[in-house]
Order: sequence, then C-alpha cells, then structure tokens
Amino acid sequence: MGLTASVLAIDAGNSKTDVAVVAADGTVLATARGGGFRPPAVGIETAVDTLARAVEEAYATAGITSVSHVSACLANADLPVEEEQLAAALHARAWGTTVEVRNDTFAILRAGVAEPRGVAVVCGAGINCVGMRPDGRTARFPAIGRISGDWGGGWGLAEEAMWHAARAEDGRGEPTALARTLPAHFGLDSMYALIEALHLKTLDDHRRHELTPVLFATAAQGDPIAHSIVERLADEVVTMATVALTRLDLLTEETPVLLGGSVLAARHPQLDDGIRDLLSTRAPKATPQVVTARPVLGAALLGLDHVGAPPGPQRRLRTHFTP
Repeated sequence: MGLTASVLAIDAGNSKTDVAVVAADGTVLATARGGGFRPPAVGIETAVDTLARAVEEAYATAGITSVSHVSACLANADLPVEEEQLAAALHARAWGTTVEVRNDTFAILRAGVAEPRGVAVVCGAGINCVGMRPDGRTARFPAIGRISGDWGGGWGLAEEAMWHAARAEDGRGEPTALARTLPAHFGLDSMYALIEALHLKTLDDHRRHELTPVLFATAAQGDPIAHSIVERLADEVVTMATVALTRLDLLTEETPVLLGGSVLAARHPQLDDGIRDLLSTRAPKATPQVVTARPVLGAALLGLDHVGAPPGPQRRLRTHFTP
C-alpha cells in the first residue's frame, strides 16, 4: 500500500516557489519549483496561478489530487488580513481539506528549530522578524517598510549608503569612501554619474541591490560612515529580536534567535559580531544562529505541527532536506 499524502507545503518568495508533498510519517512524496509569488504586482488570483503550476506538478508526481492540510508560507502576506485573503484563495483551489497561510518568515524560523519555539530575523531585500511558542502564540511586525517603522534590508542599506555618498561628494555630509566605491562598482567615476545613470535609467534600478556588498566591503576597510551603517543594522536586528522575545515572555529563557536572508546569511564579520555582542547584553539567554535549511522545510514542519505529527516524522522530514 502506498503512503497517504498528509501535507502540502508551500514556500513562496518574490523570486521562486518551492512545494513539497509530505506523508504523515514525514516521507517526502514529491517536490516541485515554480516562479515568484507577487500578489501586489499581479493580483491574488494570477499569483496563485503561479503556485498552481508547481502544486499540480508535485501532485502528478505523487499521484494524488488532494491532501489533509495545506501549509503555505508566502511572501507579501505581511498582515493577518492578507493571510486571510490568501488562505481563502488557496482554499478555493481545493488542494487540501484545511489551509493555513503564514508570512514566509515563519518558514525560516520553523526550519531552524526543533519545536515551534523561537524568534527569527530575516534581512534580505527587506527586513522582518517573527516569533512563536508551542502554545500557538506569535509575535510579528507589519514589515511593510518605512511607514511601519522598518529600517534595513538590502534595498534600504543600499539607499542609505548612496545618501551618505552623495552628500559626501557634494559637500553636505561627512567624507566617506562610499563616494568612490559605490560608483566604481558600476565602472563610474563619481556619485553624480551614478545618480544620473539611475535617474535616467541607463542603469537598471534593480541593480541597486548590488551596492549592499560594496557597503560591507567598504566598512571592512575601516570607513567610519560605512561602519556606522553596519552598526545600525546590527542594532536594528537585535532590537526586533528583543521586542519579539519580550512579547512572547521568552527574554529570560534560553531561546534560539534565527538569522536568515541574504544579508545575514552572508556572515559579514562586523555584522555578526555586532549582533552577538548586543544580544549578549540585551537578551543574554538568546542563542543566535544562521539558518541554512530551505524554507520549504519550515512550511512542511508547520504542516506536521498542525496535523499533530510526533517527533519521528519531523526528524524524517528534516533528514530529507538536510544536505
């Protein structure tokens, strides 16, 4: 007799979607990959169509048409009302009997912990933080950007670095090597040339994210302004983590603090050291670690949590996704 599919796990980011069909014993029956999930740009139904292509591929491989529970961790599900809207859209597709949608940061958190208990801070293009306890309590932030009080993320860091570099070059700000290193990355000789190229779109706007590694390299070379931006990011990461720990009454208990996203996963020494030093003072019981597991593992584990799976299936599932 074949294994019965129990959970459909979906991890959908802005650039790609990963899905996995998981049996009740933790065996992965099928996986598939699809395109990016961008409801704000294309609308909910069109975005869910992108998920559908990956789900249908995985279901065909597994030889099924439905599961007991759909666990979807989705980018752009920043507010509970958005999670509800997306859950309704997924439920309408009849992929599973029950559906739970969470922000994709929860997938990174659950992938990095043995039980649903801890805090995760993710810094990629943007910045976000979530926390959870086994009793179902969660902590989260809107994470919509500056209007919701956020600072940081690769896009924000690049913009901050450019702000300081532009002012250094024209005399309004303090001198910084960023005024040289940022334009040099694109083969330009001045911030004016870089500003002009971005404004006139001779340089594609999305390439701004390439400036974040330049910022860290400039900081590592001892530039005070670049160094101060990196220090501020470390402070922001620890502030978010500490607030989440406090909300969940975990500040005085040993608790994992997971660090994920491209900026934190790059393991920049100054940023790493800054985060650990600040955590040791503000949340001394916290145990920071960088998450390297694929987020779809976290979505699948959340699904097994939902169906009440014991530790054995969770270990089997984790083994499948661990290199």
